Amino acid sequence: MDTDAVLPPQTIDRLHRRARFLAWATVGYNLLEAAASLVAAWYASSIALAGFGLDSVVESLSGLVVVWRLAGNTRNNIEESERRERIALRLIGATFFIFAAYVMYESVMKLLAVEHPEPSVPGIIIALASIIVMPVLYTLKFRTGTELGSRSIIADARETLACIYLSVSLLVGLAMNALFGLWWADPVTGLIVVVFLVREGRETLAGSDD
Repeated sequence: MDTDAVLPPQTIDRLHRRARFLAWATVGYNLLEAAASLVAAWYASSIALAGFGLDSVVESLSGLVVVWRLAGNTRNNIEESERRERIALRLIGATFFIFAAYVMYESVMKLLAVEHPEPSVPGIIIALASIIVMPVLYTLKFRTGTELGSRSIIADARETLACIYLSVSLLVGLAMNALFGLWWADPVTGLIVVVFLVREGRETLAGSDD
């Protein structure tokens, strides 16, 4: 349940402004990251890198859901606030499964086709940048969601956490391929991330029914 009804109005307004800023910052950064990742993925034929780009698009959608969740003044309308919260949780939960389905399909196809990605220095740079930026966004969003008592903002923060895990997996996969020629590391890292995505998606959807 949101704590909008118990926090001072000034505190609610401040936290809402911060949450909107973080959501728009997430959208902007991830759209740039998606474009760079998909271009690098095309040149390197890397499924992990392509999946990373798609994750950036999906995370942008999650950020837009939070923007919608905070649109309008629901401070004095608890019923409307709860309605938006439930819808936002369902939408964010769905984004986890969309991403998981894509990465699983592409990873399995890559393994079956024994498709060797080319080493990608740009991909490694993109992964490193994400590992630097995303923990900051995750920490601030999780803290803001916790202070507001907003499950949808916390779920959006967890989507950012998924991006951190994917960034680490992507970096490991690309580095192992570039250094040791282990082509299978690329799709296998994608499958590992799928497990986390499905778990987070189920927990988020379950929370929307509370």
